[in-house]
Amino acid sequence: MTTITPNYIEMKAADLKASKAFYEKALDFVFTDYGPEYAAVEGGPVQIGLAAGEQPVAPMPAFETDDLESALSRVTAAGAPIVQEIFAYPGGRRFECEDPSGNRFAIFQPE
Repeated sequence: MTTITPNYIEMKAADLKASKAFYEKALDFVFTDYGPEYAAVEGGPVQIGLAAGEQPVAPMPAFETDDLESALSRVTAAGAPIVQEIFAYPGGRRFECEDPSGNRFAIFQPE
């Protein structure tokens, strides 16, 4: 059976530089930059990502899986609309979908 566990929360940052500076000062976060539009706090049980942009406004949780295609089939069968098809990024692949209330979330599989 496919395992899916909470692992990541991604937040949008209209001003990525200012958001990073805030979290570094307020919470002592240490970010790893993944290009000019993404930074992440890694190493804890739940990691935090800041993505340049303004949408979606609410934080987007991400769930880790060991079988991305199976997870996609499961959420599709449960009726979740797919917002972004599977795509690759540095470190893995993921897709994004919505629950019945319109909450957006991602499921990813690390490399």
